[in-house]
Amino acid sequence: MNGQSTQTAIVTGAGSGIGRAIAIRFLGGGWRVLAAEKDSAGLKSLLDEQAGAGERLAGFECDVAAEGAADRIFDKCESAFGKADCLVNNAGKGNAKEATSTSDADFQFFVDLNLGSVFRLSRTAVDRLAPQGNVVNIASVFGMTGFRGSAPYSAAKAGVIGLTKQMASDYGRKGIRFNAVCPGITVTAGTAERIQSNKWLIEAMVGTAPLGRLGQPEDIAEAVFFLGSKAASYVSGVVLPVDGGWTGTHYYPDLA
Repeated sequence: MNGQSTQTAIVTGAGSGIGRAIAIRFLGGGWRVLAAEKDSAGLKSLLDEQAGAGERLAGFECDVAAEGAADRIFDKCESAFGKADCLVNNAGKGNAKEATSTSDADFQFFVDLNLGSVFRLSRTAVDRLAPQGNVVNIASVFGMTGFRGSAPYSAAKAGVIGLTKQMASDYGRKGIRFNAVCPGITVTAGTAERIQSNKWLIEAMVGTAPLGRLGQPEDIAEAVFFLGSKAASYVSGVVLPVDGGWTGTHYYPDLA
């Protein structure tokens, strides 16, 4: 340990996109970070890129949806750093199917990955976080509004929002905070193809968002870092859209 921080964050899905930006933001804030990631190449890339963090960064290759993954992640964190102060449930995967095109197996897969793993990790966190610890769940604006052609994903993310509020209510008296961040459409390697193939839709969304642009992973990371830090010590049960104002209001060009 280099003594820069006594606080530790677990970030799932930390090898790419939003999760990677979140891990880097916590490192930049002086925290220790356990980066949990299924993709070995993505995890290695993060560890290599952030080698300057030294012993403040540890990696753990795992599938968050696998049986027993929650305990293994906390075991790894505690062996590397001690108890975690913040759990960021970021790992997940989107889809592009309407309900009538979704098989039972596909529905179960997306719900278990995007909601089931969040439930299991959050449940484990209640007993294994450090005192006054907190959980930040990455949901989605699609879970707030629904979105054409993303039935299992939107349903799962709506579940994450409900779970966040419920656990904030159930465990607040234990000093544990639960909050959710809802990204809008964010430019990552994982979303690039869908953005490219749906330019008309993206242009329409950007055109009605007051800030007039798509999100960047760093936009989401800043919100997560705030909620995970002591600066938000009196904030719990909050669902925070980070979407350029898209869900809060809509911008329309001046009418003649």
